[in-house]
Amino acid sequence: MKKTLILVLVLVSIFSIAATSFAAEPIVMGKADWAAHGTRCFAVAVVALQGDVIVGAYLDEYQMLPRAETTGVPNSDKAFGEAFANPEQALGSKKVNSEYYSNNMTKAGSTVTIANNFKALEEFVVGMTVAELEELLTNNDKEAMVDMVTGATLADNYGYLTAFWAAAKDAQSK
Repeated sequence: MKKTLILVLVLVSIFSIAATSFAAEPIVMGKADWAAHGTRCFAVAVVALQGDVIVGAYLDEYQMLPRAETTGVPNSDKAFGEAFANPEQALGSKKVNSEYYSNNMTKAGSTVTIANNFKALEEFVVGMTVAELEELLTNNDKEAMVDMVTGATLADNYGYLTAFWAAAKDAQSK
């Protein structure tokens, strides 16, 4: 009797775990190329959406940077790079070139690196629903968003959060 009871409990546990796994909604990826910060760069925001909840987020921004002082995107030193109007510059990731870019930000009074700013924004949206993010953007202006995200002190937090929203909407469309 004792062995039968243990077997039944084990089987119930296994089936419960299996049913929960099968019931989980799939994760869908969404991406947005976005003009989040001025006209001299572009952001790429990616979200992983499960149901209507953002469960993962990634943000980077690309800008023309001095070729001699930074690392360009792949092939910027080959034929792709020959298409750039200024041969002294290459398209580069702000995350990859965080130290260089952040040094420029310190001149404006920033004490947080660009990579850490982006990380704070990524962490901020994880766990939010698309509707919550949309409501946040609707109910707050650009200035209010500067201080809304702990650890992110960028003047264009609003633009970056809007990029995440666009990426989430892209995921929902799939």
